[in-house]
Amino acid sequence: MRILLLASAFNSLTQRVHAELRDLGHPVAVELALRDDQQLTEAVRRHAPGLVIAPMLTTAVPEEVWSTHPCLIVHPGPPGDRGPSSLDRAVQEGRDRWGVTVLQAVAEMDAGPVWASADFPLPPDIGKSDLYRGELADAALQAVLLAVDRFASGTYTPVTPPTHTWQPYLTQDERRIDWHADPTTTVLRKLRAADSQPGVLDTFQGTEWYLHGGHPEPHLKGTPGELLATQHGAICRATTDGAVWIAELRPRRVPGGPATFKLPATQALLKGRGAVTCAAPPRGREEPPTTRTQNTTGGSYSDITYEEQGTVGHLTFRFPGGAMNTDQCRRLLTAYRHARTRPTDVIVLGAKRDFFSNGIHLNLIEAAPDPAAESLANIEAIDDLVEEVLTTTDRLVIAALPGNAAAGGAMLALAADEVWCRRGAVLNPHYRLMGLYGSEYWTYTLPRKVGPAVAARLTEDALPLTAACAHSLGLVDQVIDCAPSEFADEITRMADRLARSTSLPARLGAKKAARERDEAVRPLSAYRAAELERMRAVFDDPAAPYHALRSAFVRKRRPNGTPDHLRTECPNGG
Repeated sequence: MRILLLASAFNSLTQRVHAELRDLGHPVAVELALRDDQQLTEAVRRHAPGLVIAPMLTTAVPEEVWSTHPCLIVHPGPPGDRGPSSLDRAVQEGRDRWGVTVLQAVAEMDAGPVWASADFPLPPDIGKSDLYRGELADAALQAVLLAVDRFASGTYTPVTPPTHTWQPYLTQDERRIDWHADPTTTVLRKLRAADSQPGVLDTFQGTEWYLHGGHPEPHLKGTPGELLATQHGAICRATTDGAVWIAELRPRRVPGGPATFKLPATQALLKGRGAVTCAAPPRGREEPPTTRTQNTTGGSYSDITYEEQGTVGHLTFRFPGGAMNTDQCRRLLTAYRHARTRPTDVIVLGAKRDFFSNGIHLNLIEAAPDPAAESLANIEAIDDLVEEVLTTTDRLVIAALPGNAAAGGAMLALAADEVWCRRGAVLNPHYRLMGLYGSEYWTYTLPRKVGPAVAARLTEDALPLTAACAHSLGLVDQVIDCAPSEFADEITRMADRLARSTSLPARLGAKKAARERDEAVRPLSAYRAAELERMRAVFDDPAAPYHALRSAFVRKRRPNGTPDHLRTECPNGG
């Protein structure tokens, strides 16, 4: 069936729907709802689809579209729920289950007959964006595929819910934190409900900021609202009964001024005020216990941890948005080198849930005094990490992908001996859409995995891949079919079995021999030098498309039109 996706942006859910439908053999194209209704209607008419699906649409479907084409809307709420802040409200209200509905577009928003629905759990300690890419996305795919099957059968009649509940947009007044009254649990719910957009508006140190990210701090205490500590780019603020860590800040946009964007909280404060002042921790506070956490200087917050279970070392990292800045890459390299000193047979590298990595940190690069220099520093830092993984020959390295990986992050995964990927993850193993040639030794690792012809196609097509498709191509070694909350435990069991395998010594010997043969044919330094030469040329050219593309991406500027590679109908994984 010819399917057209209408979307406000080619976001994670739209990418997953696109890739999953292609895997099933449907010719799928995308049209972004960027312009006026007449132009969108004409675009749909040109595509002449058998079915229109809107996985993420922030505007109403024009009547000229839904009245002439069957059009299904993916709504992030259960049947009968209506409104633009459905998932936000569910998180902020502390619901334990929620749903997603595929309904037919009609004149009244979210009020059409239902083709399919599915429900999912809302873990209490997970932010909205993580839920959106995880539990909600899994439920949405289940409902979308069922709706497509029902539509294709020609025998199913969608049912209109007997009642509807309209929930209005969740305003900043409702999101606002009262630092002198709200306990930690309330503060965390508000922060998590606004993650990653729109953030929680707050006045802090004389400036209005949107707060992004929320993590509990069990040890530090102070005057409510006070800044207690900083660590790894995050800031710790006191609540009425404890404290929370806030990972990122975004200054409120000045009317008529340029769009603002998120930065690690300490960098945002330094950029905005030139100093970050913390209150002295109260006397007699409980000191953090000795833990598995590396590079921790105070409080409990860390974005990198290391722990051992048997002869398996688990090096876990989780960076906001999946982006890895220069400092994070260097700290992760230090932690990885520490892991290599330990008496283990297997190292598992990855996150417990959500993103694996999306490569370099474009926001910090955009904010740097010299973006070209910071681009190069960030690339060099992630290259150093990838090289360390590639040259680890005395143990097996597993890249564990609970969620999406893209660009340099996808190539970091390919440096490992095996890639284990949750079925719901989406991979984007390409750089072209940011105007970059790419680095991270991709010219060595990608052809080694899939062959030169497929590697060239993947990087040129620049389309997302499901985990299953990536497995069929050879990019992924194991696909784990589990819920997001089950991934970490499943990886632990699998890694333990691998470490106990009687074939492990032989595999390590073969790995070392293969690395030596490859090095003799062409050293890793040659791949790196050739890639960096291409990258430096782009970074140092002010007219290179990368700089404008980066700025547009960071500031979330709407493109002028749908990219050609999305408009092309493309079945079967590209």
